Amino acid sequence: MTLPRAPLSTPRHLHALLWTAVALAVLALFYALSPILAPFAIAAVLAYICDPAVNWLVARRLPRPAAVLLVILAIGALLALLVLIMVPMVYSETTALIARLPDLLEQFNQRLAPLLAERFNIELRLDAASAREFLATHRDNAEDLLPILLDHARAGGLAVIGLFANLLLIPMVMFYLLQEWPRLLTGLREMLPRPWLARSMRIVGDVDAVLSEFLRGQLVVMLLLAVFYSLGLWIAGLKFALPVGVITGLLVFIPYVGFGGGLLLAVMAALLQGEGLSPLIGVAVVYGLGQLLESFLLTPYLVGERIGLHPLAVIFALMAFGQLFGFVGMLIALPVSAALLVGLREVKEAWLASPIYRGDSAAPPS
Repeated sequence: MTLPRAPLSTPRHLHALLWTAVALAVLALFYALSPILAPFAIAAVLAYICDPAVNWLVARRLPRPAAVLLVILAIGALLALLVLIMVPMVYSETTALIARLPDLLEQFNQRLAPLLAERFNIELRLDAASAREFLATHRDNAEDLLPILLDHARAGGLAVIGLFANLLLIPMVMFYLLQEWPRLLTGLREMLPRPWLARSMRIVGDVDAVLSEFLRGQLVVMLLLAVFYSLGLWIAGLKFALPVGVITGLLVFIPYVGFGGGLLLAVMAALLQGEGLSPLIGVAVVYGLGQLLESFLLTPYLVGERIGLHPLAVIFALMAFGQLFGFVGMLIALPVSAALLVGLREVKEAWLASPIYRGDSAAPPS
Protein backbone atom coordinates (compact mmCIF):
# COMPACT_ATOMS: atom_id res chain seq x y z
CA MET A 1 0.00 0.00 0.00
CA THR A 2 1.40 3.37 -0.94
CA LEU A 3 1.18 6.27 1.43
CA PRO A 4 -0.05 9.67 0.16
CA ARG A 5 2.73 12.07 -0.49
CA ALA A 6 2.84 15.28 1.56
CA PRO A 7 2.90 18.42 -0.51
CA LEU A 8 6.40 19.72 -1.12
CA SER A 9 5.51 23.20 -0.01
CA THR A 10 2.71 25.23 1.46
CA PRO A 11 1.96 28.94 1.23
CA ARG A 12 3.27 29.35 4.78
CA HIS A 13 6.55 27.66 3.84
CA LEU A 14 6.84 29.82 0.74
CA HIS A 15 6.30 32.96 2.81
CA ALA A 16 8.93 31.86 5.31
CA LEU A 17 11.43 31.18 2.51
CA LEU A 18 10.63 34.51 0.90
CA TRP A 19 11.16 36.52 4.08
CA THR A 20 14.36 34.57 4.85
CA ALA A 21 15.69 35.41 1.41
CA VAL A 22 14.78 39.07 1.89
CA ALA A 23 16.51 39.18 5.27
CA LEU A 24 19.67 37.58 3.84
CA ALA A 25 19.65 40.02 0.92
CA VAL A 26 19.34 42.98 3.30
CA LEU A 27 22.24 41.67 5.42
CA ALA A 28 24.37 41.21 2.30
CA LEU A 29 23.53 44.75 1.19
CA PHE A 30 24.47 46.18 4.57
CA TYR A 31 27.74 44.26 4.51
CA ALA A 32 28.59 45.58 1.04
CA LEU A 33 27.69 49.17 1.97
CA SER A 34 29.19 49.16 5.48
CA PRO A 35 32.06 51.55 4.56
CA ILE A 36 29.59 54.36 3.77
CA LEU A 37 26.86 53.60 6.32
CA ALA A 38 28.47 55.31 9.32
CA PRO A 39 26.72 58.73 9.00
CA PHE A 40 23.36 57.11 8.28
CA ALA A 41 23.69 54.69 11.20
CA ILE A 42 24.72 57.48 13.56
CA ALA A 43 21.84 59.68 12.35
CA ALA A 44 19.33 56.83 12.75
CA VAL A 45 20.51 56.07 16.30
CA LEU A 46 20.38 59.75 17.27
CA ALA A 47 16.93 60.13 15.68
CA TYR A 48 15.59 57.17 17.66
CA ILE A 49 17.06 58.60 20.86
CA CYS A 50 15.69 62.09 20.22
CA ASP A 51 12.20 61.12 19.01
CA PRO A 52 10.69 61.15 22.55
CA ALA A 53 12.02 64.69 23.10
CA VAL A 54 10.54 65.81 19.78
CA ASN A 55 7.19 64.22 20.65
CA TRP A 56 7.27 65.97 24.04
CA LEU A 57 7.75 69.35 22.35
CA VAL A 58 5.06 68.59 19.75
CA ALA A 59 2.63 67.70 22.55
CA ARG A 60 3.17 71.23 23.87
CA ARG A 61 1.94 72.63 20.52
CA LEU A 62 5.32 73.34 18.99
CA PRO A 63 5.33 72.58 15.23
CA ARG A 64 7.19 69.36 14.49
CA PRO A 65 9.80 70.95 12.16
CA ALA A 66 10.60 73.54 14.82
CA ALA A 67 10.78 70.85 17.52
CA VAL A 68 13.13 68.75 15.38
CA LEU A 69 15.35 71.74 14.67
CA LEU A 70 15.42 72.72 18.34
CA VAL A 71 16.46 69.21 19.44
CA ILE A 72 19.17 68.98 16.77
CA LEU A 73 20.51 72.40 17.75
CA ALA A 74 20.60 71.34 21.41
CA ILE A 75 22.58 68.20 20.57
CA GLY A 76 24.89 70.22 18.34
CA ALA A 77 25.48 72.70 21.16
CA LEU A 78 26.36 69.89 23.59
CA LEU A 79 28.79 68.36 21.09
CA ALA A 80 30.31 71.76 20.33
CA LEU A 81 30.79 72.37 24.05
CA LEU A 82 32.55 69.01 24.37
CA VAL A 83 34.82 69.85 21.43
CA LEU A 84 35.58 73.30 22.87
CA ILE A 85 36.65 71.63 26.10
CA MET A 86 38.73 68.91 24.45
CA VAL A 87 40.50 70.74 21.61
CA PRO A 88 42.20 73.49 23.69
CA MET A 89 43.16 70.93 26.30
CA VAL A 90 44.66 68.55 23.72
CA TYR A 91 46.44 71.41 21.94
CA SER A 92 47.96 72.88 25.09
CA GLU A 93 49.04 69.47 26.38
CA THR A 94 50.56 68.52 23.02
CA THR A 95 52.49 71.79 22.79
CA ALA A 96 53.78 71.47 26.34
CA LEU A 97 54.66 67.81 25.78
CA ILE A 98 56.75 68.64 22.70
CA ALA A 99 58.56 71.37 24.64
CA ARG A 100 59.29 68.99 27.51
CA LEU A 101 60.28 66.05 25.31
CA PRO A 102 64.06 66.44 25.77
CA ASP A 103 63.65 66.63 29.57
CA LEU A 104 61.48 63.50 29.50
CA LEU A 105 64.15 61.68 27.50
CA GLU A 106 66.77 62.75 30.04
CA GLN A 107 64.60 61.42 32.87
CA PHE A 108 64.29 58.12 31.01
CA ASN A 109 68.06 57.88 30.64
CA GLN A 110 68.62 58.69 34.32
CA ARG A 111 65.87 56.56 35.92
CA LEU A 112 64.66 53.80 33.63
CA ALA A 113 67.72 53.00 31.52
CA PRO A 114 69.85 51.88 34.51
CA LEU A 115 67.02 49.63 35.75
CA LEU A 116 66.65 48.03 32.31
CA ALA A 117 70.40 47.44 32.11
CA GLU A 118 70.64 46.04 35.63
CA ARG A 119 67.60 43.75 35.71
CA PHE A 120 67.05 42.77 32.06
CA ASN A 121 70.52 43.40 30.56
CA ILE A 122 68.99 45.80 28.02
CA GLU A 123 71.18 48.73 27.01
CA LEU A 124 68.92 51.54 25.87
CA ARG A 125 69.88 55.21 25.76
CA LEU A 126 67.79 57.95 24.14
CA ASP A 127 69.51 60.92 22.50
CA ALA A 128 68.00 63.86 24.38
CA ALA A 129 70.58 66.30 22.97
CA SER A 130 69.56 65.54 19.38
CA ALA A 131 65.89 65.94 20.27
CA ARG A 132 66.62 69.31 21.90
CA GLU A 133 68.62 70.43 18.86
CA PHE A 134 65.88 69.26 16.47
CA LEU A 135 63.19 71.19 18.37
CA ALA A 136 65.33 74.32 18.55
CA THR A 137 66.06 74.15 14.80
CA HIS A 138 62.44 73.79 13.84
CA ARG A 139 61.39 76.47 16.29
CA ASP A 140 63.79 78.88 14.61
CA ASN A 141 62.58 77.86 11.14
CA ALA A 142 58.86 77.88 11.86
CA GLU A 143 58.17 79.62 8.56
CA ASP A 144 58.97 76.34 6.78
CA LEU A 145 55.99 74.72 8.52
CA LEU A 146 53.35 76.34 6.29
CA PRO A 147 54.49 74.70 3.00
CA ILE A 148 54.64 71.33 4.78
CA LEU A 149 51.11 71.74 6.13
CA LEU A 150 49.84 72.82 2.71
CA ASP A 151 51.40 69.77 1.06
CA HIS A 152 49.77 67.49 3.63
CA ALA A 153 46.43 69.27 3.24
CA ARG A 154 46.64 68.91 -0.55
CA ALA A 155 47.49 65.21 -0.28
CA GLY A 156 44.70 64.50 2.19
CA GLY A 157 42.20 66.97 0.80
CA LEU A 158 39.71 64.32 -0.31
CA ALA A 159 39.76 62.70 3.12
CA VAL A 160 39.13 66.06 4.81
CA ILE A 161 36.29 66.82 2.39
CA GLY A 162 34.80 63.39 3.05
CA LEU A 163 34.98 63.92 6.80
CA PHE A 164 33.21 67.28 6.63
CA ALA A 165 30.63 65.86 4.21
CA ASN A 166 29.81 63.10 6.69
CA LEU A 167 29.59 65.59 9.55
CA LEU A 168 27.13 67.70 7.55
CA LEU A 169 25.21 64.62 6.40
CA ILE A 170 24.45 63.40 9.93
CA PRO A 171 22.22 66.35 11.00
CA MET A 172 20.55 66.43 7.56
CA VAL A 173 19.61 62.74 7.69
CA MET A 174 18.62 63.11 11.32
CA PHE A 175 16.32 66.06 10.51
CA TYR A 176 14.47 64.20 7.75
CA LEU A 177 14.15 61.03 9.83
CA LEU A 178 12.71 62.91 12.81
CA GLN A 179 10.45 65.00 10.60
CA GLU A 180 9.07 61.95 8.79
CA TRP A 181 9.15 59.54 11.74
CA PRO A 182 5.33 59.31 12.27
CA ARG A 183 4.76 59.04 8.52
CA LEU A 184 7.40 56.31 8.19
CA LEU A 185 5.79 54.30 10.99
CA THR A 186 2.34 54.73 9.44
CA GLY A 187 3.64 53.67 6.02
CA LEU A 188 5.25 50.55 7.43
CA ARG A 189 2.07 49.71 9.32
CA GLU A 190 0.00 50.06 6.13
CA MET A 191 2.35 47.81 4.16
CA LEU A 192 2.02 44.90 6.57
CA PRO A 193 -0.41 42.11 5.61
CA ARG A 194 -3.57 42.50 7.66
CA PRO A 195 -3.41 39.02 9.27
CA TRP A 196 0.09 39.88 10.55
CA LEU A 197 -0.71 43.38 11.78
CA ALA A 198 -1.52 42.71 15.44
CA ARG A 199 1.39 40.34 16.00
CA SER A 200 3.84 42.57 14.10
CA MET A 201 2.87 45.65 16.11
CA ARG A 202 3.29 43.67 19.33
CA ILE A 203 6.78 42.62 18.25
CA VAL A 204 7.65 46.21 17.33
CA GLY A 205 6.44 47.32 20.76
CA ASP A 206 8.62 44.68 22.43
CA VAL A 207 11.66 45.79 20.40
CA ASP A 208 11.01 49.42 21.33
CA ALA A 209 10.77 48.51 25.02
CA VAL A 210 14.04 46.54 24.85
CA LEU A 211 15.85 49.38 23.08
CA SER A 212 14.58 51.87 25.67
CA GLU A 213 16.03 49.69 28.41
CA PHE A 214 19.28 49.54 26.46
CA LEU A 215 19.52 53.33 26.27
CA ARG A 216 18.80 53.73 29.98
CA GLY A 217 21.43 51.11 30.83
CA GLN A 218 24.00 52.75 28.55
CA LEU A 219 23.36 56.12 30.20
CA VAL A 220 23.95 54.61 33.64
CA VAL A 221 27.20 53.04 32.40
CA MET A 222 28.41 56.40 31.05
CA LEU A 223 27.67 58.22 34.32
CA LEU A 224 29.28 55.53 36.50
CA LEU A 225 32.41 55.44 34.36
CA ALA A 226 32.68 59.24 34.38
CA VAL A 227 32.62 59.14 38.19
CA PHE A 228 35.05 56.20 38.33
CA TYR A 229 37.64 57.74 36.01
CA SER A 230 37.40 61.15 37.67
CA LEU A 231 37.87 59.74 41.18
CA GLY A 232 40.51 57.23 40.07
CA LEU A 233 42.63 59.81 38.27
CA TRP A 234 42.27 62.21 41.22
CA ILE A 235 43.51 59.51 43.61
CA ALA A 236 46.37 58.81 41.16
CA GLY A 237 47.41 62.44 41.48
CA LEU A 238 46.48 63.72 38.02
CA LYS A 239 45.90 67.47 37.91
CA PHE A 240 43.36 67.27 35.06
CA ALA A 241 41.44 64.38 36.65
CA LEU A 242 37.94 65.88 36.40
CA PRO A 243 37.84 66.92 32.70
CA VAL A 244 39.73 63.82 31.54
CA GLY A 245 37.50 61.51 33.59
CA VAL A 246 34.26 63.14 32.46
CA ILE A 247 35.31 63.09 28.79
CA THR A 248 36.31 59.43 29.01
CA GLY A 249 33.04 58.44 30.67
CA LEU A 250 30.78 60.39 28.32
CA LEU A 251 32.47 59.03 25.19
CA VAL A 252 32.37 55.35 26.12
CA PHE A 253 29.23 54.90 24.02
CA ILE A 254 31.56 55.19 20.99
CA PRO A 255 33.57 51.94 21.08
CA TYR A 256 37.31 52.49 21.63
CA VAL A 257 37.04 56.27 21.08
CA GLY A 258 36.15 57.13 24.67
CA PHE A 259 38.70 54.79 26.22
CA GLY A 260 41.48 55.53 23.72
CA GLY A 261 40.98 59.30 23.71
CA GLY A 262 40.74 59.51 27.48
CA LEU A 263 43.84 57.34 27.94
CA LEU A 264 45.82 59.54 25.54
CA LEU A 265 44.77 62.71 27.38
CA ALA A 266 45.58 61.16 30.76
CA VAL A 267 49.05 59.99 29.64
CA MET A 268 49.87 63.41 28.21
CA ALA A 269 48.71 65.14 31.40
CA ALA A 270 50.78 62.72 33.52
CA LEU A 271 53.90 63.35 31.44
CA LEU A 272 53.48 67.11 31.69
CA GLN A 273 53.32 67.05 35.48
CA GLY A 274 56.97 66.03 35.56
CA GLU A 275 56.57 63.93 38.69
CA GLY A 276 58.23 60.80 37.40
CA LEU A 277 56.54 57.45 36.90
CA SER A 278 53.97 57.64 39.69
CA PRO A 279 51.24 59.47 37.72
CA LEU A 280 51.84 57.25 34.66
CA ILE A 281 51.54 54.08 36.74
CA GLY A 282 48.39 55.47 38.34
CA VAL A 283 46.89 56.25 34.90
CA ALA A 284 47.72 52.73 33.66
CA VAL A 285 46.09 51.14 36.71
CA VAL A 286 42.95 53.33 36.54
CA TYR A 287 42.36 52.75 32.83
CA GLY A 288 43.13 49.05 33.08
CA LEU A 289 40.60 48.65 35.89
CA GLY A 290 38.14 50.88 34.04
CA GLN A 291 38.30 48.76 30.90
CA LEU A 292 37.76 45.57 32.91
CA LEU A 293 34.91 47.22 34.83
CA GLU A 294 33.20 48.37 31.65
CA SER A 295 33.69 45.24 29.55
CA PHE A 296 33.01 42.52 32.12
CA LEU A 297 30.73 44.11 34.72
CA LEU A 298 28.91 47.34 33.84
CA THR A 299 28.04 46.78 30.17
CA PRO A 300 27.12 43.08 30.50
CA TYR A 301 25.04 43.50 33.68
CA LEU A 302 23.59 47.01 33.39
CA VAL A 303 23.00 46.85 29.64
CA GLY A 304 22.90 43.14 28.89
CA GLU A 305 20.54 42.22 31.73
CA ARG A 306 18.21 45.11 30.93
CA ILE A 307 17.74 43.86 27.38
CA GLY A 308 17.75 40.19 28.38
CA LEU A 309 21.13 39.28 26.91
CA HIS A 310 23.63 37.14 28.79
CA PRO A 311 26.92 38.96 29.55
CA LEU A 312 28.81 36.54 27.27
CA ALA A 313 26.29 37.27 24.51
CA VAL A 314 26.95 41.01 24.89
CA ILE A 315 30.71 40.52 24.55
CA PHE A 316 30.25 38.19 21.57
CA ALA A 317 27.83 40.62 19.87
CA LEU A 318 30.30 43.51 20.16
CA MET A 319 33.14 41.42 18.73
CA ALA A 320 31.08 39.79 15.98
CA PHE A 321 29.39 42.95 14.71
CA GLY A 322 32.71 44.81 14.86
CA GLN A 323 34.37 42.08 12.79
CA LEU A 324 31.58 42.05 10.19
CA PHE A 325 30.72 45.73 9.85
CA GLY A 326 33.63 47.61 11.45
CA PHE A 327 32.88 50.78 13.42
CA VAL A 328 29.22 50.82 12.33
CA GLY A 329 28.83 47.26 13.59
CA MET A 330 30.25 48.17 17.01
CA LEU A 331 27.86 51.11 17.16
CA ILE A 332 24.71 49.11 16.43
CA ALA A 333 25.75 45.76 17.94
CA LEU A 334 23.70 45.88 21.14
CA PRO A 335 20.55 47.55 19.71
CA VAL A 336 20.42 45.07 16.82
CA SER A 337 21.08 42.20 19.23
CA ALA A 338 18.17 43.40 21.36
CA ALA A 339 15.88 43.39 18.33
CA LEU A 340 17.11 39.94 17.29
CA LEU A 341 16.44 38.74 20.83
CA VAL A 342 12.78 39.65 20.48
CA GLY A 343 12.66 37.80 17.16
CA LEU A 344 14.26 34.73 18.70
CA ARG A 345 11.65 34.75 21.47
CA GLU A 346 8.91 34.68 18.83
CA VAL A 347 10.65 31.85 16.99
CA LYS A 348 10.97 29.90 20.24
CA GLU A 349 7.27 30.34 21.03
CA ALA A 350 6.32 29.23 17.52
CA TRP A 351 8.58 26.17 17.79
CA LEU A 352 7.22 25.14 21.19
CA ALA A 353 3.67 25.44 19.84
CA SER A 354 4.43 23.56 16.60
CA PRO A 355 3.03 20.07 15.97
CA ILE A 356 6.56 18.81 15.27
CA TYR A 357 7.78 19.78 18.77
CA ARG A 358 4.60 18.55 20.52
CA GLY A 359 4.52 15.38 18.47
CA ASP A 360 0.78 15.57 17.77
CA SER A 361 0.92 15.60 13.99
CA ALA A 362 -1.57 13.27 12.38
CA ALA A 363 -0.23 9.79 11.70
CA PRO A 364 -0.23 8.72 8.04
CA PRO A 365 -3.11 6.47 7.09
CA SER A 366 -2.32 2.77 6.80
